[in-house]
Amino acid sequence: MSDTDERAALAERAARAGARVAADAFRTDVPVETKGEDDVVTEADRAAQRTVIEVIRESFPNDAVVGEEADVSKRVPADGPAWIVDPIDGTHNYVRGMRTWGTAVAAVVDAEPVAAATVCPALGDVYTADADGAYRNGEPIRVSDVTEPRQAAVNPTLWWDHSTRDEYANACAAIVERFADMRRLGAAQVALPTVAAGGLEGVVSNLRANPWDSVAGVFMIRQAGGRVTDLDGDRWRHDATGLVASNGHLHDQMVAAARAIGSR
Repeated sequence: MSDTDERAALAERAARAGARVAADAFRTDVPVETKGEDDVVTEADRAAQRTVIEVIRESFPNDAVVGEEADVSKRVPADGPAWIVDPIDGTHNYVRGMRTWGTAVAAVVDAEPVAAATVCPALGDVYTADADGAYRNGEPIRVSDVTEPRQAAVNPTLWWDHSTRDEYANACAAIVERFADMRRLGAAQVALPTVAAGGLEGVVSNLRANPWDSVAGVFMIRQAGGRVTDLDGDRWRHDATGLVASNGHLHDQMVAAARAIGSR
């Protein structure tokens, strides 16, 4: 097994382990805390992240780990191998008892993803990506072949805080004016794999994404034949401003929608 193959297998194994911890506490009376104005966290988030890291450390004890919750780095290293972890993406859904959430793990080398997994136990789906492609429940997936904007569904992703809530309204308007419909899943690391599997034509935001909210799903879309850029249409990186992901056919229209969010 190559190093990349080993990292792909480990990403899935670690994500599955973390997701089991989160699933055990789902729809229980797990206490909910706030971090910042609009964000929430639970002990399930922390326990799931600890479990993911424990699994990674068994095979790669010296690799850097970047994660959403406390006690790990928040910056993706420019050089060398690292792991990016979101123990529960979609915590707002999770604490409301809604099924749209997942545990995401990405393996990166020199800040570029080489493998990813997002496990959504309440939905019964496991998304993975490796050097050869992207998969849902072990079956290859591809982005949709929709070329007509009036047939496309688009997800506005990430979260606009209350001081910029007008941009959230702008995002909704920019999408419904250009495309057939809008879906907001409330979990970027579920929405992005959904684009990879053809369930959505795009995901757009004018914001800078945290790496744990984005890197795994971005890699899946690329491995499924899609395209992901920043607001300027340049290849997206973990430190880019804006996140525009599409099936490739409608990318210019997606970029236009994302740019319109902050310009109305």
